[in-house]
Amino acid sequence: MKHPEYLFVDGAPVKIEGERNVLELVRKAGVDIPTFCYHSELSVYGACRLCMVDVENEGVKASCSLPPRDGMHIKTSTAEIREMRKISVELLLANHKMDCPTCPRISECKLKNIAKRLGVKDIRFKRTETEIPIDDSSPSLLRDPNKCILCGDCVRMCKEIQDIGAIDFVHRGAEVQVLPAFGKDLASVECVNCGQCSRVCPTGALTPRSEVDGVWDAIYNEEKIVVVQIAPAVRVSIGEMFGMKPGTVVTGKLVAALKQLGFNKVYDTSFAVDLTVIEEANEFIQRKKSGEELPQFTSCCPAWVKFAEQYFPELLPNLSSCRSPQQMLGSLGKRVLAKSFDVKREDIVMVSIMPCTAKKYEADREEFVHDGNPDVDFVLTTQELGLMIQEAGLDFAELKSDSLDMPLGFSTGGGVIFGSSGGVSEAVLRYAAEALTGQSSERVDYPDFRGAKGIHVSSFKIGETSLKLAVVHGLANARQVAEAVRKGEADYDLIEVMACPGGCICGAGQPVTEQRDIRHRRMEGIFEADKNLQLHKSQENPYVTRCYEIELGAPGSREAHELLHTKYTNRKPERVGELTLVEH
Repeated sequence: MKHPEYLFVDGAPVKIEGERNVLELVRKAGVDIPTFCYHSELSVYGACRLCMVDVENEGVKASCSLPPRDGMHIKTSTAEIREMRKISVELLLANHKMDCPTCPRISECKLKNIAKRLGVKDIRFKRTETEIPIDDSSPSLLRDPNKCILCGDCVRMCKEIQDIGAIDFVHRGAEVQVLPAFGKDLASVECVNCGQCSRVCPTGALTPRSEVDGVWDAIYNEEKIVVVQIAPAVRVSIGEMFGMKPGTVVTGKLVAALKQLGFNKVYDTSFAVDLTVIEEANEFIQRKKSGEELPQFTSCCPAWVKFAEQYFPELLPNLSSCRSPQQMLGSLGKRVLAKSFDVKREDIVMVSIMPCTAKKYEADREEFVHDGNPDVDFVLTTQELGLMIQEAGLDFAELKSDSLDMPLGFSTGGGVIFGSSGGVSEAVLRYAAEALTGQSSERVDYPDFRGAKGIHVSSFKIGETSLKLAVVHGLANARQVAEAVRKGEADYDLIEVMACPGGCICGAGQPVTEQRDIRHRRMEGIFEADKNLQLHKSQENPYVTRCYEIELGAPGSREAHELLHTKYTNRKPERVGELTLVEH
């Protein structure tokens, strides 16, 4: 039996249990060494040099790139290391745009927090005077190169996790920058608006584009009826902005806050998720019976849809024609509410609260705008809504719960679990288990799809029908699966794709956090919300049944296709030599 290996952190023994570097072991010992460029999900880069440690008989080394060895003695803080860290931060501050009070990242800025933690009081280096123009071309993201600290987190996220490479380092030495390809703006390159670059950015160099002012203007306009829909993943994350534990389900408090902010009606995107399950599952069952255009890919993630349009246009017939739940509720909601309030469609302002930055891009797509009036007028991220609540002076944690408005506020657990990777497939199986057999099924849990694994594959037997499903999150994994389908090497029936690692619970619009188990805790919250509901299958939603009777007819009907389905566009870039031309 192999003898356990240990190293010593500030004199305390720490067992080595497969950690890939000394930094992970130091943190395991309870010492939080500051870093800018280290993320456990990304490759080791070693650019910021803040994680320096003193190794006995070896000197000062970067702990993120130092493999652990049995018997190592590590000091995490010495006079030399403290001074080196302070100098590094001062150099960054000297080259950083200092508009902190108005920066959208002020409350989560790692540069500010680390400077405070290290006791940086003065900047002993000459400040940079040159200011670079801000890139506000994207409907989803704002890029301020004056706040970039060249940590490379965004570059590695875009390349390694999303396999796109829309941004990279250019130039050398003092002229080095992080830019989109060929120095273009974000809207002109192959960015899919997933925003994962902004999720890992430690400063305000990349942030979700704010629509808060437009929403306030709509609320203050007495001629408008302003309604809001809440995505499933928001209810398990927004509490983090107010000191609550990740994964805490705060639906009632969230509704109360939205009503106090001035929204006329508060609805649940999960209502439209139940519609999505029924429409998408029926579409899938028809394809399965005919054997045509399989596998069917899900279509609820707009970043994945744009990724498919750019890189796999030949697979677009395999994408479900269903709109995302956001767009379903926007389209259906404006139609129903215009009738209910006896007003014009344009007098209804639909606001979405989403965990996702790509939803901003999706709401702007031309197929979702009719005579100049969009189905969804504004998309706020979870972060933006949290700031609105703070701006209004509401004590979120102390709010008494309020109820969602009917009928578009009622949902089943099948609608709620869409917020986590695997939830789409699980909700579809809850429906298909009864639709394929014609019999009621007691089973509601399909835990095969839950967890951190980037590609889950499972097979099921429902009645006489055999099904093979794949659940994928992260676009690099999606590319791998899509390539296999394109080459005829995959035999899946249904493939669920979410662009963000872990699904919507880890969307780029969610609260920024350094907690390492955040994905797991938010996922637990999603499935807890499911358990706390009385109904768990989308087909059990009585208001959805009534909606079909009054507005839609039947799943897949002409009316359903008009309001709930869409089409896709080949956006594959035309390549001329080394130049990529992307159509606006």
